[in-house]
Amino acid sequence: MSEDRVEMKRPKIEFPCDYPVKVMGDAHPAFADEVLEIMRRHDPTLAPEKVKERSSRHGNYRSVTVLFWATGEGQLKRVFEDLKTCESVRMVL
Repeated sequence: MSEDRVEMKRPKIEFPCDYPVKVMGDAHPAFADEVLEIMRRHDPTLAPEKVKERSSRHGNYRSVTVLFWATGEGQLKRVFEDLKTCESVRMVL
């Protein structure tokens, strides 16, 4: 009896496309501005309606979700690297 193996492949992203990035960090007044400054370096056309902010239940943390125009995997890698250099950022998804 043979077992059928299903191989999982990473979904291929077709660039260019709108790509969501969620950034979580410390809740301070400048957090969203710091995140957006970094994101605009990679997508100068970033529009305010493509940004969502949310506070944690106790208000200690903030999340900023940005739908930005991604042009390729190299750009995505640079975005994630730049966001991780920001002191206020705790996690990037």
